[in-house]
Amino acid sequence: MNDAATDSECERLRLPGADLLFWHRIDLGIDDRGLMQRLIDDCAWRQERITVYGKPCLQPRLSAWYGDLSYRYSGIRLEPRGWTPLLLRLKQRVEALTGACFNSLLLNYYRDGMDGMGMHSDDEPELGARPRIASLSLGETRDLVLQHRHRRDLETLKLPLPSSSLLLMQGDTQHNWRHGIRKSRRIRDARLNLTFRNILGDAGGRTPA
Repeated sequence: MNDAATDSECERLRLPGADLLFWHRIDLGIDDRGLMQRLIDDCAWRQERITVYGKPCLQPRLSAWYGDLSYRYSGIRLEPRGWTPLLLRLKQRVEALTGACFNSLLLNYYRDGMDGMGMHSDDEPELGARPRIASLSLGETRDLVLQHRHRRDLETLKLPLPSSSLLLMQGDTQHNWRHGIRKSRRIRDARLNLTFRNILGDAGGRTPA
């Protein structure tokens, strides 16, 4: 699945029809535990209400949206809060590593193993045809589950995402693959996931917030 790499090196993951770069651990200039606690304390967390199989329910995680533009996914419209100095600093660090530019950030707070995310692709029109999404993990290691959308001959894969790791998804990844975070009663500690994105301002009539 991948090439050998050590911490702090960029590794290209070998998946058919995907373009994935993975940093096992990046230097954020701050202790990751302290950083995680600051984000938990300071971010404007919400638990969105969604509809699953026709029934309303709360998402099994908390989320927060920051940046320059609004965003809509799974029937939810997110209005952004302005960048905080800390989030702006993290964005600049991720941009320097990936060579990409981002104008928005979705944070997900998995309070324990009973929080998760269903299988999905980030293929909303406002992300563009071949989006680049950088995913920074903090806290408890959780497995990112990857399933090909079109080829049943390919096995489901699990990629552990340890604290301070960074995954860049780009190219045709969202067209060909779905990803998610499964629940597990064995996991008791929290995890934060920061996904940096570039929202197209003219997609679907979106305007700057």
